[in-house]
Amino acid sequence: MKITIRVMRQAGPHAEPRLIDYEVPGVSEEMSFLEMLDVLNERLTARGEDPVAFDSDCREGICGMCGIVINGVAHGPERTTTCQLHMRSFKDGDTITLEPWRSSAFPVIKDLVVDRSSFDRIIDAGGYISVNTGAAPDAHAVPVPKPDADRAFEAAACIGCGACVAACPNASAMLFTAAKVTHLGLLPQGQPERDARVVNMLAQHDAEGFGGCTNIGECAAVCPKEIPLDVISTLNADLERAMVHGR
Repeated sequence: MKITIRVMRQAGPHAEPRLIDYEVPGVSEEMSFLEMLDVLNERLTARGEDPVAFDSDCREGICGMCGIVINGVAHGPERTTTCQLHMRSFKDGDTITLEPWRSSAFPVIKDLVVDRSSFDRIIDAGGYISVNTGAAPDAHAVPVPKPDADRAFEAAACIGCGACVAACPNASAMLFTAAKVTHLGLLPQGQPERDARVVNMLAQHDAEGFGGCTNIGECAAVCPKEIPLDVISTLNADLERAMVHGR
C-alpha cells in the first residue's frame, strides 16, 4: 500500500504546530501502526530530516504509553491501543491525519508526544492504601464478594493512556479518576482512605486543568480496556458519601 501521513509537527511546547504530509510507500497491511511510523522515520532519518516524535514502550497494549489521535479518533478506527492497531484497518491511497492528545493538562512536548504526568499527580493525591498488610495472609482470609471483586478488577484494567481525555469534548479525565477511585474503594484494603481519596483525587483532577464531566460518553467509547462509563457513578456516590461524613 501507499499511504499519505499528515502529521501535526511541533518542534517544542511553545512552537507553532503545523500539518506536514509524508508519503509512505510499500506499507504492508500486516504492519502495526507504529511499525509504519518506524518506516516513515527511517526514511526521514536517511534524508537527514527530523523524525516524527511519538510515544511507545511495550507495544503490546499493556503499558498505555502510546497515544495518537488518528483521523480525529483517539487510538484510531479500532477500539484498541495505537500500538495494536494494524494497517489492514486502512486501504491503499488513504490519507491519515495524526495529532497528539489535546488538553491543556497534557502539554505537547514535541510532535505527537505529550506530558501526561498530571495523571501521576492525580494518583499521588489519593490512589494508595495505608493498611499494614504484614506477612502474606491466608487465602480467602478477607472475604470479598465476587461482584465487588469483578468490578474492582474491571476498573483496575485502566492503563492510563489518556484516550478518555483526548476523546472528551471537555477534555475531562473523569473516567480515569473514577476507575482509580472505584478500583480501591471496592476492596477492604481501600476503606481507611475511601472518603479522603475521592475528595483529594477530584481536587487534583480539577487543579490540573481537566474539564468537567457532562456524561457524553465519548471516553468509554474509545477506552481500549473498555472501562465502563458507570464507574463515574461510583465516584459520584463515593463523593456524596464523603460529604455526608464531613469531608
